[in-house]
Amino acid sequence: MKFIIKLIVNMLGIWLASVIIDGITLPPTEKPTELLITLAVIGIIFTAVNMIVRPVVKLVTFPVYILTLGLFALVVNALMFMLTGWLSQHTSYGLEVTGFWPALFGGVITALVAAVLGGALDSMTSRR
Repeated sequence: MKFIIKLIVNMLGIWLASVIIDGITLPPTEKPTELLITLAVIGIIFTAVNMIVRPVVKLVTFPVYILTLGLFALVVNALMFMLTGWLSQHTSYGLEVTGFWPALFGGVITALVAAVLGGALDSMTSRR
């Protein structure tokens, strides 16, 4: 159930980032269902990257996290967003991220959406 919640929250964050940031674009779709499928595939890739790759990167770069007082997390967030774009380009549902700055801002937007909605959804599911 946690994976589904993370997936939905990440889908919303990626969609919002693609609407707000110029350097992040989703492939063109004609129907709303195609957009949902595209977001689901990209969300699965993003969630998998954050669950598998991010802990390894955080472990390897732990001294840099300490040296920068945690600000390096923004760089790691951007790199995970760029990796998601690169991996999704190998499917027909490619998320296009044009550079580091759009990836940084997209990662921040997605993280903010994940913090707000993820916390709200977790509290709703824990009450049951």
